[in-house]
Amino acid sequence: MPAVQPWHLRPKRAERVEIDISQPAFDFPESHSHNARPLASSHIAPFFPVASLAQRWRAGLLDAALLLLAFGCFWALFSTLGGQFIPTKFGAAVTVVTLMLLYTQYFALFCCLGSPTPGMMLCHLRVVAFDGNEPTSRQLLWRSFGYLVSGGTLALGFLWSLWDEDHLTWQDRISQTYLTAVTDEVSGHAAAKASGYTRNA
Repeated sequence: MPAVQPWHLRPKRAERVEIDISQPAFDFPESHSHNARPLASSHIAPFFPVASLAQRWRAGLLDAALLLLAFGCFWALFSTLGGQFIPTKFGAAVTVVTLMLLYTQYFALFCCLGSPTPGMMLCHLRVVAFDGNEPTSRQLLWRSFGYLVSGGTLALGFLWSLWDEDHLTWQDRISQTYLTAVTDEVSGHAAAKASGYTRNA
């Protein structure tokens, strides 16, 4: 009977190991591709170009002129009713606070109503969301807050458009909305909707 060798002295048999280095093919549906971008339901293009700085600054200057005119009318009425401005620190503070309140109410009113400001209307501008759709009520509220932040920092939020890569202001970034020019296509679409409502009525 042959002697049994200890296990550590037995010759080891080489085992063959096969590794499959072929890469499996992944079949992703085209609709789930990361490059796919949903289009707007309207026939209007989903993205609109940002209005030029010249148009937006012109609209801003018109709004500022209207604000100063309203502020002047307020002080004229105040003086007519017997009020008197005293050139002191307190008087200057009251003047600044009054102007800021008027500024806040001006933009909050138009933003909450979803309507462009008089300056925007005169310069043929409108507000759209980053996805090209009409802004939601939440976005308009954030835009109103953005105007307050931009104006409360000595107009730094407005000047930011000079350095921003997309020429957007703080209120644009905060609310995810921006100003674009009203094109003939948009005007025609709005007019067609209005005429349709008229016929249905």
